[in-house]
Amino acid sequence: MNLAGQSEEQRLLAGRTIETSAAFDGSEEIAVARGMARDFLTSLQSLHGLPVSARVVGMIQLVVSELVTNARKYAPGPCLLTLGVGEGAVEVTVWDSSATMPVVLAPDASRIGQHGLEIVTAVCRSFEVHREPVGKRIKAAVVLADEPAGETADHQAV
Repeated sequence: MNLAGQSEEQRLLAGRTIETSAAFDGSEEIAVARGMARDFLTSLQSLHGLPVSARVVGMIQLVVSELVTNARKYAPGPCLLTLGVGEGAVEVTVWDSSATMPVVLAPDASRIGQHGLEIVTAVCRSFEVHREPVGKRIKAAVVLADEPAGETADHQAV
């Protein structure tokens, strides 16, 4: 395998898939989902040698909390959370059984509530929603590396 021209992360992850998944069936488990994200990021750093900033930990936990909360609030039955790493980002994927596609509302400072997806799209490099044979799958990616000035690499503004 030719590793020339690859980033440090690509060299560290060559040939490996780092991923974890869990099903959640109750709103009380949202804190467990955030803990799962924290543990996953800790293992990326301690077991796989990937740099994970405090900012990334906070952003991933925020994205996990918002997406799992929405799945539990708007879809019947369980949801499945998958965390993975690739292409310089942590991918947060949430599947739920509802076929109703989420709507990211335009920013509105006077609106009370319903800012979750607005926030998620603001902090993520990418945000995708895919219909599945049953339900839908939402995937959001948060970059791992911070820019030298503390800005998020590849940051996508809303």
